[in-house]
Amino acid sequence: MVGRRDVTRRWSFETRQVHAPAVPLYQSTSFVLGSAEHAADVFALRDLESHAYTRLSNPTTQVVEELVADLEGGGAAVAVASGQAATALAVLNLARSGDHVVASASLYGGTYTLLAHTLADFGVTVDFVRDPDDPDAWRAAVSPSTRAFYAETVGNPRGDVLDVAAVAGVAHEAGVPLIVDNTVPTPYLERPLEHGADIVVHSTTKFLSGHGTGIGGMVVDGGRFDYGADAERWPGLTRPDPTYDGLVFTEAFGDLAYALRLRARLVRDLGPAVSPFTSFLLRQGIETLSLRMERHTSNARTVAEWLLAHPRVTAVHYAGLPSSPWHDRAARYLPRGVGAIVAFELSGDARDFVDRLELFSHLANIGDVRSLVIHPASTTHAQLSPDRQRAAGVTPGLVRLSVGLENVADLIGDLDGALA
Repeated sequence: MVGRRDVTRRWSFETRQVHAPAVPLYQSTSFVLGSAEHAADVFALRDLESHAYTRLSNPTTQVVEELVADLEGGGAAVAVASGQAATALAVLNLARSGDHVVASASLYGGTYTLLAHTLADFGVTVDFVRDPDDPDAWRAAVSPSTRAFYAETVGNPRGDVLDVAAVAGVAHEAGVPLIVDNTVPTPYLERPLEHGADIVVHSTTKFLSGHGTGIGGMVVDGGRFDYGADAERWPGLTRPDPTYDGLVFTEAFGDLAYALRLRARLVRDLGPAVSPFTSFLLRQGIETLSLRMERHTSNARTVAEWLLAHPRVTAVHYAGLPSSPWHDRAARYLPRGVGAIVAFELSGDARDFVDRLELFSHLANIGDVRSLVIHPASTTHAQLSPDRQRAAGVTPGLVRLSVGLENVADLIGDLDGALA
């Protein structure tokens, strides 16, 4: 149930991604319990090794949880049904009605909608930092009710690179954890826990799986934030839990408290369980993660350089380019490259350009082995006002590419034909 892999990280990333156990697909709703006493121990969280019901934990899923926790350098991980579920639960495990979150304005549109509107229905307010590069802007947004900071390590779609250490420093000054979405770079290109982040979320749908075949999410806890230092801020973790006979998560589980409460209360009660088959596919995808990310990054940089030189392109947003304002920061946090997401701008509305592409698949996803394209202003960020779109770096002329593994000359030929 724990999702914690006990390893000595003496092996390289590439070796560890391959050497997770090969596990059967446990396509089972529930599991036989040895005795009435055994069942009672499992349901009271006294036995964390056994599985009872796949809504809470599953042997196939546990293997991939432990693998992702290991690759991120975290203490434990919890798999859920989507990246959106991962974000929602990561925040709701810390914030309740009357609480407050500070978030970057440079976010995927669905994340912005979740934070700005849906969490408001739960009584959680969110202030968005329009300039996430400015630590003082984060500092100014803090209030006594703040419970967490939230940002993307590489913004979708603008490609801005978060100064994780600086923002984590401000969060820790305020006594709260930093949650980051590390979907775009994956732990192969960046490990934000090593730079001070406390919690990492993923849409495993994207690059971790890599083939566009399964929706999933993951929450990885670094296991280092001390919730007991200011216990009144996080009563769900530090006060007796009435559903577990007064158990206090921080006292009973120490550095596993955050992950275990997320699983044992939120996944249990809200029900966003991931399918074991999706977990099986995810484990297969991770085996080739480093190879795929190297090719994604190489192709993306070549495409970005070509777009930068094209006379019809007015701007290219890719931190791997020396012209990017985030180039130096990318060299610090992402020395292997900044990944596959390239955004660029055309004058006017870019939807006609999207329609002329032939090789790029027009769909609302990223991280597939195939190259993908979308017009964010009319799709992924359509729920945002024009002002909020601009804050996220979205204009009517912006096009987002997720550059795949095809021959890069073919990709450039498709772009050239659509721009001609």
